[in-house]
Amino acid sequence: MIGIAIGCDHAGYEYKEHLKAYLTKKRYYVLDMGTDSADSVDYPDFVHPVAEKITNKEAEFGILICGSGNGVSITANKHKNIRAALSWNVETARLAVQHNNANVLSIPAKFVSKRQAVYIVSAFLESKFEGGRHERRVKKMTKF
Repeated sequence: MIGIAIGCDHAGYEYKEHLKAYLTKKRYYVLDMGTDSADSVDYPDFVHPVAEKITNKEAEFGILICGSGNGVSITANKHKNIRAALSWNVETARLAVQHNNANVLSIPAKFVSKRQAVYIVSAFLESKFEGGRHERRVKKMTKF
């Protein structure tokens, strides 16, 4: 069973709950790293645990949600071997995996509907890394 760590801030809370229900129905193992309400929080407090679950091989993929998707993506990308991609539609999610071997999906709750978010997550999880010329580029991503 594929494990997915999921986390969000207050702006993404309703989306997280919606996506958890979808993923559970699709038989994914979901690790909910919070937040647990729509009360204001600091997103890094929930992003770091998601990234650590992937780094420690407790989850294969991560999903992060905040208002713009930028803050969670930037924070996740501070972790070694995390390739978080901000995706606002199906095509950007698909390409993030196919070309960049993304292992974390960042969703901008203020710019997509919950229904669109499900399609984006589905595209992300169903896509496969193409390797080849993209493998060389992915290897050059980590500088330190």
